[in-house]
This record gives sequence, C-alpha cells and structure tokens, in this order.
Amino acid sequence: MNVLAIGAHFDDVELGCGGSLARHIANNDTVYIYVATDSAYGTYGGNEIRSGETARREGQRSAGLLGAHLICGTQSTFMLAFNEETDAAIVKIVEEKKIDCVYIHWSGDVHHDHFHLAKAAMHATRHIPRVLMYRSNWYVSDEAFRTDFYVDISETWEMKKRMIMCHESECSRVGNTWIDYFDREALNNGLKVGVERAEGFQTVKWLI
Repeated sequence: MNVLAIGAHFDDVELGCGGSLARHIANNDTVYIYVATDSAYGTYGGNEIRSGETARREGQRSAGLLGAHLICGTQSTFMLAFNEETDAAIVKIVEEKKIDCVYIHWSGDVHHDHFHLAKAAMHATRHIPRVLMYRSNWYVSDEAFRTDFYVDISETWEMKKRMIMCHESECSRVGNTWIDYFDREALNNGLKVGVERAEGFQTVKWLI
C-alpha cells in the first residue's frame, strides 16, 4: 500500500500519526510525508524562532529515521490557503505516487494552516478510498474531534517518540510537553480499545 501523510509543518505528522506510519513501514507499505510549508516562523516583533533550514533538516532526520520519503512544499508558514496552489500540490503527489491511504489534519483545528490544509486535502483526495484525520496539537476548538478509528501503536510508540525528538528546535522550546501529552493520549486511547497505546483518528472514509 502507498501511504501519504500530509502536514502543514515539519513535526505535525510525527505528533498526529507517527506511530501509525511506523506500523505501515513495518508492514512493508511505502510511506510518503508531504510538508506543505517551509515551517519557518518568528515572533510578531520579527525575531526568528525557527528557520526554514533548521525545520527542513529536522524533518529530513525524522523521515530518514522512519524510512519514509519526504516531500517538501514551499509555501510560507501561516500563509496556507484552501486554494488551487495547495490543492494541486496534493493532487500531483496522489497521482504520481498512486496513493491508497491518506492521513490529514483535522478540519476542526483552530490553527489556520492546519484547517486550510485539511480542507484542501479532503478535496484533493476525494477519489482515495481511505482517508483519516489526525490531531497534532491540543488547542481547544468549538468543534469536537470524534475519535472513531484506532491504531495500536504499542510496538511503535518508541519510534514515534524518537521521531518527535528529531525536531530539536521545537522540543527545546516546549520542553517535554509534546512527549508527555501524546504519551498520555496514546495510553488513554489504548485503555478505550484494550491495548497499551493507540492513536485515535476521525474517519473521513475507509473502504473495506
């Protein structure tokens, strides 16, 4: 199976579905990761927090650790839109790589890059039979993330953790909060479905 994980920024995919992607790799599926922006950003005062070069280097390290193929977009952080440019970039990958399964941002996410990319991805993957939405942060939204699909990541949590830690610039900024939050989430999901750890998704469609 050819799998595509779509993220607005370097680190989104690892946080939202890294354990599931590691399972795909273990099952000999081919995994592609598309990051739509250069992921550079700074303060409102103009001070740099993360450069595009740093973000890309960390993303390459993470994808290499996983064994996935990384595809880097060129749009600017905070400037993603649900438009032809964003849509066409995804369609090109889907068609060229003959994608069978896609992981995308949750369409209820309050981060506008995540929200707009989710809408574009749903449109661009409308002919793909398996599409799941993931959460890559804990921001509160006025919509509910309806977890209705679970993947057992008991054996792949450590890989997910190592992939997240490849993003050293962000991990140093947030401390252990990413690891702590997503570990607890995986443990809680696991309790719900009877395994040690699980990633939870909201289904767009899943053809059997």
